[in-house]
Amino acid sequence: MRKTVFKWFWLWNFEKEEKWLNDMASKGLAMAGVGFAQYTFDESAPGEYVIRLEMLKQHPGHPESQSYIRFLEEMGAEHVATLFRWVYFRKKSDGAAFNLFSDIDSRIRHLNRMLWLPGILGAVNLFNAISWTLRYFSEGYGLIIALLCGTMALLLIYGFVRIWLKKQQLRRERLLHE
Repeated sequence: MRKTVFKWFWLWNFEKEEKWLNDMASKGLAMAGVGFAQYTFDESAPGEYVIRLEMLKQHPGHPESQSYIRFLEEMGAEHVATLFRWVYFRKKSDGAAFNLFSDIDSRIRHLNRMLWLPGILGAVNLFNAISWTLRYFSEGYGLIIALLCGTMALLLIYGFVRIWLKKQQLRRERLLHE
């Protein structure tokens, strides 16, 4: 039986998304595909799979990304789905840990890859909000667009800060271990 679930996760909640996917796998629903806010699951034995996701450095078709995906498949992981630069893997649960990040530095690099998206989009929306606000005061229109862009800018800046704080926490943790 195949089941489709519609659920939304913000970029900065990727850990929640991964936890949710693993909770679904523990209930016997193994991830089989992903779309925009849409997840497809196949029936499986409860806890049969462990799910991991990662944002790639390059787009999935890039030779470096293809090489990385093949490497993980050779290690026993199954490449289940791709959404933009996000890749989703599942591996049969055999009691051994299945982690995509081997150390704190690799986790920090992953967060650095994630920071650019809310950073750039937040800055663009902030610029647009300011531009439309100025247009509203000079020409009398554009207030709704300014409010929408301002709201989106605040949301994206919030996401940027959340990711940045996770990165700072990992840096502090790394200093403790050195």
